Amino acid sequence: MSHSSPLACLLLICLLPIGLPAGRVPTMTRERQNEISPARALAKLGEGNRRFLSGKRRHQEYDKAVAVTASGQYPFASVVSCIDSRVPTELIFDQGIGSIMNARVAGPVINDDILGSLEFACRVTGTRLILVLGHTGCGAVKGAIDNVELGHLTELVDKIKPALRRVPSTVVPRSSKNSHFVDDAARENVRLVMREIRDRSTILRALEKDGEILVVGALYDVETGRVEFFRPE
Repeated sequence: MSHSSPLACLLLICLLPIGLPAGRVPTMTRERQNEISPARALAKLGEGNRRFLSGKRRHQEYDKAVAVTASGQYPFASVVSCIDSRVPTELIFDQGIGSIMNARVAGPVINDDILGSLEFACRVTGTRLILVLGHTGCGAVKGAIDNVELGHLTELVDKIKPALRRVPSTVVPRSSKNSHFVDDAARENVRLVMREIRDRSTILRALEKDGEILVVGALYDVETGRVEFFRPE
């Protein structure tokens, strides 16, 4: 993927705390999906988070959305996010039924099942964007720092530990009680998941290279509700 200056500008726009007018959430159809580019998909998530922050969320016509999407789905984005109950993707991005495909797992971390799900989402259902979304105060990241051992969770937090080593040594103490270390590790974990998606999936790598999708990272602040989109690497 070529990280061009227009994309950098778009990510900057996603961070601007401007107000947007409220309205109704349009249900995604094939026609609407076809009109959305990868860059526009990213912008839509940024706009939605700004509405969420400003309290100007759009009206959700759930009954209508259920009826329209019953015969098929045409989402514009895929989000890999943590299982944390404080990070409800559709709400924080002010999106409706049929707009986002979600893969949720503590961390988040990546595995073959999630990769297969993302390949289905992008190649088959036509999502234009993969957003890897971590969050502040992540319990899974804290578990990795504390070397938690608990059933299958042990193996899961082991996948997060490489992110800890990517945090600069100047960030101390390297403890789960240090929120700066925890959140920096969460950011690094997002970046590693993005890299793993590209490295392990030839399908997604080709789609990104051809400009059919974007793979982007972000961090959600559980205290403010704000999503910090990462600048291109």
